[in-house]
Amino acid sequence: MSSEIRNVVIVGSGVMGSGIAQAVAIKGFNVTVVDLNEQLIQKAKNYIEKILNRVGRRKFNDDQMKIEEFVRTSMTRVSVTTNLLEAVKDADLVIEAIVENLVSKQKMFESIDSVAKASAIFASNTSSIPISFIAKNSKRLDRFCGLHFFNPVAMMDLIEVIRIPETSEATYQSVMAFGKSLGKTCVTCKDTPGFIVNRLLSPFINEALKMLEEDVATKEDIDAAVKLGAGHPMGPFELCDLVGLDVIHNARKFYHEQFPDIPSFAPNALVDKMVKEGKLGVKSGEGFYNYK
Repeated sequence: MSSEIRNVVIVGSGVMGSGIAQAVAIKGFNVTVVDLNEQLIQKAKNYIEKILNRVGRRKFNDDQMKIEEFVRTSMTRVSVTTNLLEAVKDADLVIEAIVENLVSKQKMFESIDSVAKASAIFASNTSSIPISFIAKNSKRLDRFCGLHFFNPVAMMDLIEVIRIPETSEATYQSVMAFGKSLGKTCVTCKDTPGFIVNRLLSPFINEALKMLEEDVATKEDIDAAVKLGAGHPMGPFELCDLVGLDVIHNARKFYHEQFPDIPSFAPNALVDKMVKEGKLGVKSGEGFYNYK
């Protein structure tokens, strides 16, 4: 484990928040997941246990006794709560994984700045919003950074570590050590739109959407071509459904407002229409594909 980080708080119990929580718990850290109501946090606890069972099956080759012990031990390190201010009092690291909305993120961090201990590090799991925007009103800029995990966290081995100019070397080294202790590969990126992966993915997904709209090929054939011809684990439409079309919609909207001259950040009419219809991908049961 990272020598300076023991207690981790995850704010947001969705797919990403819960995924990060299980990755943290299995490596020996204490983790508390925070969300708005009891229903959400209990759903998160069940989801974390479900992920741990999957990880256990891969790890122990379906040895049921070892799987059960693995899940039980990991879950002893997981707690859930709706009390954000109480949760962060003993936190060494707070990772925000709430809705991809700048104001919401800023308000959350502002609410805990004076409650969390002075040494606590704040990190955002945002996939699109510059960290300097989120940290704008923080009183601990030297202990603020981005930790961008990838979905599904249990299977994706990458974390993008984003430094703002004020991030101290000590903070950077601590979060790098933390990420590596989770068994992840950590790459460092400046606080730039889309960071590394999403800046590369944005034009890729744009072109796939354009091909679908122009009836160049079906979504199934585009996905198959990318997987079999380019060696990607999933195609662009499968990826959109997994990430969530609402996440993509919000990210592109934010990007376009901040950087209107970058064509690949422009909103897409098809994605916008699907979000309005509630077709968000895997999370809603339907997106480009039907999961019901």
